[in-house]
This record gives sequence, structure tokens and C-alpha cells, in this order.
Amino acid sequence: QVRLVESGGGSVQVGGSLRLSCATSGSGSTYSYACMSWFRQAQGKERERVAFLYGSGGTNYADSVEGRFTISKDNAENTLYLSMNSLTPEDTAMYYCAADRGACYSFNYRGNLRDWGQGTQVTVSS
Repeated sequence: QVRLVESGGGSVQVGGSLRLSCATSGSGSTYSYACMSWFRQAQGKERERVAFLYGSGGTNYADSVEGRFTISKDNAENTLYLSMNSLTPEDTAMYYCAADRGACYSFNYRGNLRDWGQGTQVTVSS
């Protein structure tokens, strides 16, 4: 059974930084996934994908976080990271890591080949 466990969320002031971690365990590992992503969902809003990491190492970011967020992974530690800088109140959300098995799926994929973590809350206050 695959488990994704996020950590690193918390409360921070505007302009601050946080680094989220997503540790994989069970039958999954960071190098075995085709793609890994970070999503977020703010209260009353739809879930959005903010950062995307291909197995080859390529990355893609939502316009709203481009230049401020960095997605990376450590295969030896089986951990995915999201470094977040220059945080604003608009970044307040529950952040989820996701991992695609076999292929990279679209942002709105809801099938059983995408594993999800339980989420970690990020709150940015002014």
C-alpha cells in the first residue's frame, strides 16, 4: 500500500517562506512515479495544481507561483519538496502532494492511478 505523507505546513507572515515535504512509503517511491505534483485548495475554491515534476526532472508551475515556488525531490529519501518563498495571503490553502503511476495525467484526473496525501495547511497572514 502506497502512502504519501505531507508535512511542513504552518502559519507564516506575508513575505515569509516555508518548505513542504511529502514522504512516500509502502510500495511507492519517488523514482517509480511518472510524475509528482503539488496541488492546493483554498476554502471555497477548486483544487489547483501549482507545481509539477516529471520523472525526467522537468518542471512546470502555475502562473500564480512561478518564480516563488520550487518543486524538487530526493529519490534517496523518497521525498518530494515544495519550497515556497515570498508568500502572500493568496497562498493560504491546504496543500496536497500527488503522484502519478504509469503516466502523467491531467490536472483534473480523478482515477485510481494518482495517489494523494492527506494534506498540510498553509496560512499566510498580513
